[in-house]
Amino acid sequence: MPRLTCFKAYDVRGRLGVELDDDIAWRIGRAFAEVRKAGRVVVGRDCRASSETLAAALTLGLRDGGAEVLDIGLAGTEEVYFATAHLGADGGIEVTASHNPIDYNGMKLVGPGARPLDPETELAAVKALAETGNFASARRGGLTPCPELRRAYVQKVLSFVDVAALKPLTILVNAGNGTAGPSFDAIADALEARGAPLRFVRMHHAPDGSFPNGIPNPLLPENQPATARAVRASAADFGVAWDGDFDRCFFFDAEGAFVAGEYVVGLLAQIFLLKTPGAGIVHDPRVVLGTRSIVAAAGGRAIESRTGHAYLKQSMRESGAIYGGEMSAHHYFRDFMCCDSGMIPWLLIAELVSRSGRSLAELLAATRSDFPSSGEINFRVDDTAAVIARVRAAFAHLHPTADENDGLSLAFPNWRLNLRASNTEPLLRLNVESRGDTSLLAARVAELAALIGGARI
Repeated sequence: MPRLTCFKAYDVRGRLGVELDDDIAWRIGRAFAEVRKAGRVVVGRDCRASSETLAAALTLGLRDGGAEVLDIGLAGTEEVYFATAHLGADGGIEVTASHNPIDYNGMKLVGPGARPLDPETELAAVKALAETGNFASARRGGLTPCPELRRAYVQKVLSFVDVAALKPLTILVNAGNGTAGPSFDAIADALEARGAPLRFVRMHHAPDGSFPNGIPNPLLPENQPATARAVRASAADFGVAWDGDFDRCFFFDAEGAFVAGEYVVGLLAQIFLLKTPGAGIVHDPRVVLGTRSIVAAAGGRAIESRTGHAYLKQSMRESGAIYGGEMSAHHYFRDFMCCDSGMIPWLLIAELVSRSGRSLAELLAATRSDFPSSGEINFRVDDTAAVIARVRAAFAHLHPTADENDGLSLAFPNWRLNLRASNTEPLLRLNVESRGDTSLLAARVAELAALIGGARI
């Protein structure tokens, strides 16, 4: 059988009809059941038009491999994570392409307790068997619908917030016609039942796999103005937008200004350290100055991890950290199986705004001013290793502190850079930050762009 190119660094993702189809989905399910010796596997899916048939083929493959499928239907990735742990299943698979183009789809796979599969061993073994098709015989497993699972998920999510502390707030929520709408509604209904004085303004709320308002990816600058305008028009205290499978959420302050992900990491770290002094906080290495400053001031432990959900989750499990965050808007919680959630963060922000009596912009003002950053800048280059070596050599005379934990990080007295090859795309990613000096930041970005060369994406 041909090599399966839909297997990526951490998950499955491919172009429909080229890299991924119903037959491949069946083979992945069949291989997962056999390799993992899985008795029960949770299956969920996003709202893409192709997800229902791919999930059906995946389900049949799992059952043909002897596994009982626990079907939670239309659900976000974090609901599959929760269900896998809550039901004591041997694994879980979400059929989703998240924020990828409309002609793509994919799968996110986890083991018991929603633990990520090791890419080099466990995920590789599933891929190898799916490619060869040398399956052993097995008795067909059953199929159990689990529509009631969302109720338990909602209760788990709400356990992170003190509902009684919430004050009257208006929150603009943009689901992007992705999968977030029904799950959000269940959370909103539970909050209302508990007397929470929150008012929600819903935008692009109904799931629609044709994505009439564009692919739900709030990180793209061209997708942000619509949410920003809606925040201002509704006089909201802040806005929240999700990607397609809502494992990432993005924030807008009351003026409609987009909040860069690294500042959200720092704010959530502050929230957890207020509740649990001395706790560990895991962060990725791309933009770190603000987060490390906040963690140090609050008496916490800052723990750096390589970029990527498998590494962040491993670092959290090994360190016992209470929270971990990436500037890409993935936020991980120890008491949520060390998994990422797009629903828990906005609840925590709502609680902090309520308790502090300060706006989201006011809560972020000092960190935004003290630690300006470039945002992630992507370059397409022919030889990423050669470019990284060139950048390192260019700054060697300044004797920076160098770290190669994830790409190349160079730290100077007043600024810092991280340059790394993408785990998932043929790109070189640059992040630059400074200690309160926007002019220095701009100069260093220009200098680095010239050094790197290549097409800026």
